[in-house]
Amino acid sequence: MKSGSDWQDSARLAKAILHDRKLRRRWLARFLMLPLAMMAAGLWLIDGWLAESPWRFLLWWAGCAVATTVVMIFALYDALAVIREERGRNR
Repeated sequence: MKSGSDWQDSARLAKAILHDRKLRRRWLARFLMLPLAMMAAGLWLIDGWLAESPWRFLLWWAGCAVATTVVMIFALYDALAVIREERGRNR
């Protein structure tokens, strides 16, 4: 297959996910599991390993911060999409 076709397929899938409220919320919940699992692992499972190196510690928690930020941006998008959907429904 052509790479352009793959890109178009991915774009269509993303559009379908972002435009369907239930599907968008399902994906948001799935994305939320990643930072929660990373935080739990960093606090209880690999805390000794992270404490051995300041770089490891910083990179791990920076990764948690990035994952959390992505979820927050997705949640903000969801909130704005719901507002737009409800405004469109009332017209």
